Amino acid sequence: MFQFSDRMNGLSANAIREIFKYLSDPEMISFAGGMPNRDALPAEILNELSERLFRDKKIYSVLQYGATEGYLPLRESGIEFVKRVGIQGIGLDNTLVITGGQQGIDLTCKIFLNKGDCVLVEDPTYVAVLHILKTYEAKAYGVKSDADGINTDDLEEKIKRYHPKFIYLVPTFGNPTGKTYPLEKRKKILSLAERYDVVILEDDPYSHLRFGGEPVPSIKSLDTTGRVIYNTSFSKIISPGIRCGLAVADPEIISKLVLCKQATDVHTSALSAALADGFLRGGYLDPQLKKILPIYLEKKTLMREAIKKYMPKDFECTDPNGGLFIFGEFKSGKCADDYFKTALENKVAYVKGVDFYAAGDVHNSLRLNFSNSTNAQIDTGMKILGKIFG
Repeated sequence: MFQFSDRMNGLSANAIREIFKYLSDPEMISFAGGMPNRDALPAEILNELSERLFRDKKIYSVLQYGATEGYLPLRESGIEFVKRVGIQGIGLDNTLVITGGQQGIDLTCKIFLNKGDCVLVEDPTYVAVLHILKTYEAKAYGVKSDADGINTDDLEEKIKRYHPKFIYLVPTFGNPTGKTYPLEKRKKILSLAERYDVVILEDDPYSHLRFGGEPVPSIKSLDTTGRVIYNTSFSKIISPGIRCGLAVADPEIISKLVLCKQATDVHTSALSAALADGFLRGGYLDPQLKKILPIYLEKKTLMREAIKKYMPKDFECTDPNGGLFIFGEFKSGKCADDYFKTALENKVAYVKGVDFYAAGDVHNSLRLNFSNSTNAQIDTGMKILGKIFG
Protein backbone atom coordinates (compact mmCIF):
# COMPACT_ATOMS: atom_id res chain seq x y z
CA MET A 1 0.00 0.00 0.00
CA PHE A 2 2.73 2.50 1.01
CA GLN A 3 5.82 2.87 -1.16
CA PHE A 4 8.46 4.01 1.27
CA SER A 5 11.94 5.10 0.21
CA ASP A 6 14.78 2.61 -0.06
CA ARG A 7 16.46 4.23 2.95
CA MET A 8 13.70 2.85 5.17
CA ASN A 9 14.68 -0.74 4.34
CA GLY A 10 16.14 -2.42 7.40
CA LEU A 11 15.81 0.75 9.48
CA SER A 12 14.67 -0.01 13.02
CA ALA A 13 13.98 2.22 15.99
CA ASN A 14 16.80 3.63 18.09
CA ALA A 15 17.40 1.01 20.78
CA ILE A 16 17.33 3.50 23.64
CA ARG A 17 14.18 5.24 22.46
CA GLU A 18 12.50 1.84 22.27
CA ILE A 19 13.30 1.20 25.93
CA PHE A 20 11.50 4.43 26.84
CA LYS A 21 8.22 2.60 26.22
CA TYR A 22 8.91 0.62 29.39
CA LEU A 23 9.92 3.59 31.50
CA SER A 24 6.39 4.84 32.02
CA ASP A 25 6.05 2.04 34.56
CA PRO A 26 6.60 3.80 37.92
CA GLU A 27 8.14 0.63 39.37
CA MET A 28 10.81 0.43 36.68
CA ILE A 29 14.37 1.19 37.77
CA SER A 30 16.02 2.68 34.72
CA PHE A 31 19.74 2.47 34.09
CA ALA A 32 18.95 2.93 30.39
CA GLY A 33 18.53 6.56 29.27
CA GLY A 34 21.07 9.34 29.65
CA MET A 35 18.71 11.75 31.38
CA PRO A 36 19.95 14.33 33.89
CA ASN A 37 18.78 13.88 37.44
CA ARG A 38 15.58 15.72 38.26
CA ASP A 39 17.37 17.61 41.05
CA ALA A 40 19.90 18.80 38.46
CA LEU A 41 17.30 20.56 36.30
CA PRO A 42 17.44 24.30 37.10
CA ALA A 43 13.67 24.81 37.00
CA GLU A 44 13.62 27.90 39.24
CA ILE A 45 16.33 29.64 37.23
CA LEU A 46 14.61 28.88 33.92
CA ASN A 47 11.32 30.10 35.35
CA GLU A 48 13.00 33.35 36.39
CA LEU A 49 14.63 33.75 32.97
CA SER A 50 11.31 33.05 31.24
CA GLU A 51 9.47 35.63 33.33
CA ARG A 52 12.20 38.16 32.62
CA LEU A 53 11.91 37.49 28.89
CA PHE A 54 8.17 37.94 28.87
CA ARG A 55 8.39 41.16 30.88
CA ASP A 56 10.86 42.52 28.35
CA LYS A 57 9.41 44.36 25.36
CA LYS A 58 11.91 42.46 23.20
CA ILE A 59 9.98 39.21 23.75
CA TYR A 60 8.41 39.56 20.32
CA SER A 61 11.80 39.14 18.69
CA VAL A 62 12.07 35.59 20.06
CA LEU A 63 8.46 34.74 19.26
CA GLN A 64 8.99 35.52 15.57
CA TYR A 65 10.89 33.71 12.84
CA GLY A 66 14.63 34.28 13.03
CA ALA A 67 17.83 33.70 11.11
CA THR A 68 18.72 30.08 10.39
CA GLU A 69 22.15 30.69 11.94
CA GLY A 70 20.34 31.07 15.25
CA TYR A 71 19.60 33.55 17.99
CA LEU A 72 22.41 36.11 17.73
CA PRO A 73 22.97 36.66 21.48
CA LEU A 74 23.48 32.91 22.00
CA ARG A 75 25.95 32.74 19.13
CA GLU A 76 27.85 35.55 20.87
CA SER A 77 27.73 33.98 24.35
CA GLY A 78 28.46 30.61 22.74
CA ILE A 79 31.80 31.95 21.52
CA GLU A 80 32.70 32.65 25.14
CA PHE A 81 31.26 29.31 26.28
CA VAL A 82 33.49 27.18 24.02
CA LYS A 83 36.59 28.97 25.32
CA ARG A 84 36.06 26.72 28.35
CA VAL A 85 37.28 23.78 26.22
CA GLY A 86 40.12 25.78 24.69
CA ILE A 87 38.49 26.97 21.45
CA GLN A 88 39.83 30.45 20.69
CA GLY A 89 39.84 32.89 17.80
CA ILE A 90 36.42 32.16 16.33
CA GLY A 91 33.74 34.58 15.18
CA LEU A 92 30.04 34.51 14.43
CA ASP A 93 30.64 32.96 11.01
CA ASN A 94 32.06 29.90 12.83
CA THR A 95 28.87 29.26 14.80
CA LEU A 96 25.43 27.75 14.27
CA VAL A 97 22.74 27.25 16.89
CA ILE A 98 21.39 23.70 16.54
CA THR A 99 18.36 21.88 17.88
CA GLY A 100 20.28 19.69 20.29
CA GLY A 101 23.67 18.15 19.59
CA GLN A 102 22.05 15.33 17.66
CA GLN A 103 20.94 17.74 14.94
CA GLY A 104 24.58 18.66 14.45
CA ILE A 105 25.31 15.02 13.66
CA ASP A 106 22.38 14.81 11.26
CA LEU A 107 23.31 18.00 9.41
CA THR A 108 26.95 16.89 9.13
CA CYS A 109 25.80 13.66 7.55
CA LYS A 110 23.54 15.61 5.22
CA ILE A 111 26.32 17.84 3.87
CA PHE A 112 29.01 15.17 3.52
CA LEU A 113 27.47 11.78 2.81
CA ASN A 114 26.34 10.09 -0.35
CA LYS A 115 24.82 6.63 -0.43
CA GLY A 116 27.48 4.05 0.41
CA ASP A 117 29.97 6.51 1.89
CA CYS A 118 31.98 5.48 4.94
CA VAL A 119 32.25 7.00 8.40
CA LEU A 120 34.64 5.73 11.07
CA VAL A 121 33.47 5.51 14.68
CA GLU A 122 35.02 4.25 17.87
CA ASP A 123 33.72 0.80 18.84
CA PRO A 124 31.54 1.16 20.87
CA THR A 125 30.00 4.53 19.98
CA TYR A 126 26.91 6.65 20.54
CA VAL A 127 23.98 4.57 19.34
CA ALA A 128 22.16 7.49 17.69
CA VAL A 129 25.00 8.16 15.26
CA LEU A 130 24.68 4.59 13.94
CA HIS A 131 20.95 5.14 13.51
CA ILE A 132 21.49 8.47 11.70
CA LEU A 133 24.11 6.98 9.37
CA LYS A 134 21.65 4.30 8.31
CA THR A 135 19.09 6.92 7.35
CA TYR A 136 21.65 8.39 4.94
CA GLU A 137 22.48 4.90 3.60
CA ALA A 138 26.08 5.32 4.74
CA LYS A 139 28.36 2.66 6.21
CA ALA A 140 29.77 2.85 9.72
CA TYR A 141 33.00 1.01 10.45
CA GLY A 142 34.15 0.53 14.01
CA VAL A 143 37.68 1.29 15.20
CA LYS A 144 39.12 -0.63 18.15
CA SER A 145 39.05 1.02 21.56
CA ASP A 146 41.79 1.05 24.22
CA ALA A 147 41.48 1.87 27.90
CA ASP A 148 42.03 5.56 27.03
CA GLY A 149 39.87 5.67 23.93
CA ILE A 150 40.17 4.96 20.23
CA ASN A 151 43.20 2.94 19.06
CA THR A 152 45.13 5.25 16.75
CA ASP A 153 46.97 2.43 14.95
CA ASP A 154 43.67 0.82 14.01
CA LEU A 155 42.29 4.24 13.13
CA GLU A 156 45.10 4.86 10.65
CA GLU A 157 44.74 1.41 9.13
CA LYS A 158 40.99 1.90 8.62
CA ILE A 159 41.41 5.41 7.24
CA LYS A 160 43.68 3.92 4.56
CA ARG A 161 41.33 1.00 3.94
CA TYR A 162 37.95 2.76 3.89
CA HIS A 163 38.71 6.40 2.94
CA PRO A 164 36.03 7.82 5.27
CA LYS A 165 34.16 11.06 4.65
CA PHE A 166 34.57 11.86 8.33
CA ILE A 167 35.48 10.39 11.72
CA TYR A 168 32.90 10.64 14.50
CA LEU A 169 34.25 10.82 18.06
CA VAL A 170 33.01 11.52 21.59
CA PRO A 171 36.46 12.03 23.15
CA THR A 172 35.43 13.35 26.57
CA PHE A 173 33.43 11.06 28.88
CA GLY A 174 32.28 9.21 25.78
CA ASN A 175 28.91 7.64 25.37
CA PRO A 176 28.67 4.72 26.13
CA THR A 177 32.00 4.04 27.87
CA GLY A 178 32.75 7.23 29.82
CA LYS A 179 36.35 7.19 28.52
CA THR A 180 38.36 10.37 27.94
CA TYR A 181 41.14 10.62 25.38
CA PRO A 182 44.42 12.07 26.74
CA LEU A 183 45.96 15.09 25.02
CA GLU A 184 48.63 13.15 23.14
CA LYS A 185 45.99 10.85 21.65
CA ARG A 186 43.95 13.87 20.53
CA LYS A 187 47.01 15.31 18.83
CA LYS A 188 47.69 12.00 17.09
CA ILE A 189 44.09 11.75 15.84
CA LEU A 190 44.27 15.28 14.44
CA SER A 191 47.63 14.53 12.82
CA LEU A 192 46.15 11.48 11.08
CA ALA A 193 43.15 13.49 9.90
CA GLU A 194 45.49 16.11 8.43
CA ARG A 195 47.75 13.51 6.80
CA TYR A 196 44.88 11.71 5.10
CA ASP A 197 42.63 14.77 4.58
CA VAL A 198 39.70 13.59 6.69
CA VAL A 199 37.10 15.65 8.56
CA ILE A 200 36.49 15.02 12.29
CA LEU A 201 33.12 15.47 13.96
CA GLU A 202 33.86 16.02 17.66
CA ASP A 203 30.71 15.48 19.72
CA ASP A 204 31.01 17.02 23.19
CA PRO A 205 27.88 17.00 25.34
CA TYR A 206 29.61 15.81 28.52
CA SER A 207 32.94 17.60 29.08
CA HIS A 208 31.48 20.05 31.63
CA LEU A 209 30.25 17.13 33.74
CA ARG A 210 33.72 16.51 35.16
CA PHE A 211 33.88 15.40 38.79
CA GLY A 212 37.45 14.09 38.80
CA GLY A 213 40.75 14.34 36.94
CA GLU A 214 42.18 17.25 34.96
CA PRO A 215 40.41 18.92 31.99
CA VAL A 216 41.71 18.10 28.51
CA PRO A 217 41.40 20.63 25.66
CA SER A 218 39.00 19.75 22.86
CA ILE A 219 40.34 18.41 19.57
CA LYS A 220 38.82 21.49 17.90
CA SER A 221 41.04 23.72 20.05
CA LEU A 222 44.09 22.06 18.43
CA ASP A 223 42.72 22.40 14.89
CA THR A 224 44.62 24.79 12.61
CA THR A 225 43.25 23.61 9.26
CA GLY A 226 39.49 23.87 9.85
CA ARG A 227 38.79 20.16 9.52
CA VAL A 228 37.18 19.66 12.95
CA ILE A 229 33.46 20.25 13.46
CA TYR A 230 32.70 20.75 17.14
CA ASN A 231 29.22 19.99 18.49
CA THR A 232 28.18 20.86 22.00
CA SER A 233 24.83 20.76 23.72
CA PHE A 234 23.10 22.39 26.67
CA SER A 235 21.01 19.26 27.29
CA LYS A 236 23.13 17.84 30.10
CA ILE A 237 24.11 21.08 31.84
CA ILE A 238 20.84 23.05 31.54
CA SER A 239 17.95 20.96 30.20
CA PRO A 240 17.42 18.39 27.45
CA GLY A 241 13.90 19.73 26.98
CA ILE A 242 15.07 23.05 25.54
CA ARG A 243 16.71 21.14 22.62
CA CYS A 244 19.49 23.61 22.11
CA GLY A 245 23.16 23.30 21.21
CA LEU A 246 25.96 24.88 19.21
CA ALA A 247 28.06 23.80 16.23
CA VAL A 248 31.48 25.39 15.70
CA ALA A 249 33.28 24.90 12.39
CA ASP A 250 35.03 26.48 9.43
CA PRO A 251 32.78 29.15 7.84
CA GLU A 252 32.48 27.15 4.61
CA ILE A 253 31.18 24.15 6.56
CA ILE A 254 28.83 26.35 8.61
CA SER A 255 27.36 27.81 5.42
CA LYS A 256 26.53 24.31 4.13
CA LEU A 257 25.05 23.31 7.49
CA VAL A 258 22.88 26.43 7.38
CA LEU A 259 21.57 25.56 3.90
CA CYS A 260 20.51 22.12 5.07
CA LYS A 261 19.06 23.43 8.33
CA GLN A 262 16.87 25.81 6.35
CA ALA A 263 15.20 22.77 4.81
CA THR A 264 14.98 20.94 8.14
CA ASP A 265 13.52 23.27 10.78
CA VAL A 266 14.18 26.84 9.52
CA HIS A 267 15.88 27.69 12.81
CA THR A 268 16.21 26.42 16.37
CA SER A 269 13.62 27.79 18.78
CA ALA A 270 14.65 31.35 19.57
CA LEU A 271 12.81 31.10 22.88
CA SER A 272 14.94 28.10 23.91
CA ALA A 273 18.07 29.82 22.66
CA ALA A 274 17.19 32.94 24.67
CA LEU A 275 16.90 30.82 27.81
CA ALA A 276 20.28 29.23 27.16
CA ASP A 277 21.83 32.61 26.48
CA GLY A 278 20.31 34.07 29.64
CA PHE A 279 21.71 31.13 31.61
CA LEU A 280 25.23 31.69 30.26
CA ARG A 281 25.22 35.49 30.52
CA GLY A 282 23.57 35.46 33.94
CA GLY A 283 26.47 33.61 35.53
CA TYR A 284 24.36 30.57 36.39
CA LEU A 285 26.55 27.91 34.79
CA ASP A 286 29.31 27.58 37.38
CA PRO A 287 26.91 27.48 40.36
CA GLN A 288 24.86 24.91 38.44
CA LEU A 289 27.91 22.70 37.91
CA LYS A 290 28.95 23.14 41.53
CA LYS A 291 25.51 21.87 42.52
CA ILE A 292 25.15 18.90 40.17
CA LEU A 293 28.66 17.43 39.99
CA PRO A 294 28.66 16.14 43.60
CA ILE A 295 25.29 14.51 42.89
CA TYR A 296 26.68 12.62 39.90
CA LEU A 297 29.93 11.69 41.65
CA GLU A 298 27.98 10.21 44.54
CA LYS A 299 25.75 8.20 42.22
CA LYS A 300 28.65 6.92 40.14
CA THR A 301 30.48 5.87 43.30
CA LEU A 302 27.39 4.08 44.61
CA MET A 303 26.91 2.24 41.34
CA ARG A 304 30.54 1.16 41.20
CA GLU A 305 30.29 -0.13 44.78
CA ALA A 306 27.05 -1.97 43.97
CA ILE A 307 28.63 -3.53 40.87
CA LYS A 308 31.53 -4.79 42.97
CA LYS A 309 29.13 -6.09 45.61
CA TYR A 310 26.50 -7.77 43.45
CA MET A 311 27.71 -8.46 39.91
CA PRO A 312 29.65 -11.58 38.86
CA LYS A 313 33.42 -11.37 39.31
CA ASP A 314 34.03 -11.59 35.56
CA PHE A 315 32.10 -8.33 34.97
CA GLU A 316 34.61 -5.50 34.43
CA CYS A 317 33.53 -1.91 33.97
CA THR A 318 34.81 1.59 33.38
CA ASP A 319 35.31 4.12 36.17
CA PRO A 320 34.78 7.50 34.47
CA ASN A 321 35.77 10.89 35.92
CA GLY A 322 32.65 12.49 34.47
CA GLY A 323 29.64 12.05 32.25
CA LEU A 324 26.65 9.85 32.94
CA PHE A 325 27.60 6.27 32.08
CA ILE A 326 29.42 3.15 33.15
CA PHE A 327 30.13 0.50 30.51
CA GLY A 328 30.81 -3.09 31.48
CA GLU A 329 31.81 -6.36 29.85
CA PHE A 330 31.61 -9.99 30.88
CA LYS A 331 35.14 -11.26 30.31
CA SER A 332 33.82 -14.82 30.22
CA GLY A 333 31.89 -13.87 27.06
CA LYS A 334 28.47 -14.15 28.72
CA CYS A 335 25.83 -12.70 26.38
CA ALA A 336 24.19 -9.67 28.00
CA ASP A 337 21.46 -9.71 25.33
CA ASP A 338 20.07 -12.98 26.68
CA TYR A 339 19.20 -11.42 30.05
CA PHE A 340 17.61 -8.21 28.78
CA LYS A 341 13.96 -9.34 28.80
CA THR A 342 14.38 -11.01 32.18
CA ALA A 343 15.75 -7.75 33.58
CA LEU A 344 12.74 -5.81 32.24
CA GLU A 345 10.39 -8.38 33.73
CA ASN A 346 12.14 -7.76 37.05
CA LYS A 347 11.69 -4.00 36.63
CA VAL A 348 15.27 -3.03 35.77
CA ALA A 349 16.30 -1.53 32.43
CA TYR A 350 19.76 -1.30 30.90
CA VAL A 351 21.01 -0.91 27.32
CA LYS A 352 22.57 -3.87 25.55
CA GLY A 353 26.13 -3.17 24.55
CA VAL A 354 25.65 -4.70 21.11
CA ASP A 355 23.59 -1.66 20.08
CA PHE A 356 26.67 0.57 20.35
CA TYR A 357 28.89 -1.43 17.97
CA ALA A 358 29.08 -0.56 14.28
CA ALA A 359 28.84 -4.18 13.16
CA GLY A 360 26.45 -5.20 15.95
CA ASP A 361 28.60 -8.22 16.69
CA VAL A 362 29.71 -7.79 20.33
CA HIS A 363 27.26 -9.31 22.81
CA ASN A 364 29.04 -9.48 26.16
CA SER A 365 28.52 -5.87 27.30
CA LEU A 366 25.98 -3.38 28.62
CA ARG A 367 25.69 0.31 29.41
CA LEU A 368 24.49 1.55 32.79
CA ASN A 369 23.32 5.09 33.48
CA PHE A 370 23.72 6.27 37.07
CA SER A 371 22.43 9.84 36.87
CA ASN A 372 18.65 9.46 36.92
CA SER A 373 18.06 6.89 39.68
CA THR A 374 17.79 7.45 43.40
CA ASN A 375 20.58 6.13 45.59
CA ALA A 376 18.25 3.39 46.86
CA GLN A 377 17.28 2.43 43.30
CA ILE A 378 20.94 2.08 42.33
CA ASP A 379 21.56 -0.44 45.08
CA THR A 380 18.28 -2.31 44.54
CA GLY A 381 18.61 -2.37 40.75
CA MET A 382 22.19 -3.62 40.77
CA LYS A 383 21.25 -6.29 43.30
CA ILE A 384 18.52 -7.51 40.94
CA LEU A 385 20.91 -7.50 37.96
CA GLY A 386 23.49 -9.36 40.03
CA LYS A 387 20.98 -12.15 40.70
CA ILE A 388 19.90 -12.26 37.04
CA PHE A 389 23.43 -12.44 35.66
CA GLY A 390 24.36 -14.77 38.51
